[in-house]
Amino acid sequence: MALSYIRSLRSMNIPKELIQMGGCRTFAVGSKSKKGGKGGAAADASKASTISNEVKATAVVGANILKDGANPKILQDSEYSGWLWHLLDKRPALSELRRKDIESLPYEDLKRFVKLDNRDRIKENNSIRAKN
Repeated sequence: MALSYIRSLRSMNIPKELIQMGGCRTFAVGSKSKKGGKGGAAADASKASTISNEVKATAVVGANILKDGANPKILQDSEYSGWLWHLLDKRPALSELRRKDIESLPYEDLKRFVKLDNRDRIKENNSIRAKN
């Protein structure tokens, strides 16, 4: 039924201003002059070729979120903070931390243990309350 309604709307010439005022949603219709199907891969390829290799090597392309801003420059490794290089290090799971002696844990692991243990207790209490 909805499909026939949409088809009947397509055959009618309704101004866009009237549709926007009425609150009726419309669906995007792709241009028939495009070749290559959905996704616009051909358009993306032409954009990628316009970016020079020099820009790619000196700036983080696509990291700019401001209208008037520029892409941030790539710095030397020594110019970045030390904590940055440890972001992807594996940290112990809660089960592994529970097996260790709490008194001998380093401060960072102890802080992680408390956070994960609290989160686990909250989830357990929520599941018990949901069953009742």
